[in-house]
Amino acid sequence: MAKNNQKETQQEQVATTVNGVEEFFKKNQKWIEWALIALLLVIIAIFAINRWVITPAKVEAQGQMFPAEQAFRGGDFETALNGDGNALGFNSIIDNYGKRAGKAVYLYAGLCNLQLGNNEEALEQLKKYKGKDKIMQARALCAMGDAYSNMKDYANALASYKKAASLGDNELTAGYLLKAGLVSEEMGDNDGALKFYKEIETKYPQTLEGYDIQKYISRIENK
Repeated sequence: MAKNNQKETQQEQVATTVNGVEEFFKKNQKWIEWALIALLLVIIAIFAINRWVITPAKVEAQGQMFPAEQAFRGGDFETALNGDGNALGFNSIIDNYGKRAGKAVYLYAGLCNLQLGNNEEALEQLKKYKGKDKIMQARALCAMGDAYSNMKDYANALASYKKAASLGDNELTAGYLLKAGLVSEEMGDNDGALKFYKEIETKYPQTLEGYDIQKYISRIENK
């Protein structure tokens, strides 16, 4: 009997809840309909903006990137960065399109500025690079380390090289470790430098850095 009463009570509670929901919808039917219409309009607007504004802008921006990328690969960093009067450079592409040109535009611009000796501008652009590829992330961090090193900000340079080295285990890592060692020497931390050199000797002996690493190790051990 107690179980039957409990079941009846639960059924009454469910019925009360359902009736309450139905009553709510009846009282607020017009408001709910307007809310659904508004939501539908927002979805349509987002779709339209993406279809007819954002997507065409991305296509246009990527088309503008091609000449700048060619100049970059050819080592003409000034033209790649600032254009040649006919094609846009990375600076103008960023000004006109921003992220719609793709994340790599900030890496390109940063590397161009670094090559041209514009260290502060290089750092500004490289910090905006948010690519997910770890190899490219490491390259951006190494470039930041180079810019800091050029500015004699060795503490930040070392932090950047170490972070670059931590992102992967490949032949490029040896180069980041070597730069970390050289900066450590510049800071007077020979023990720290030796640690980086030894890591190259152990893990990356077949790299270009690995072939020459013994002279760096000997230089410290013979001091």
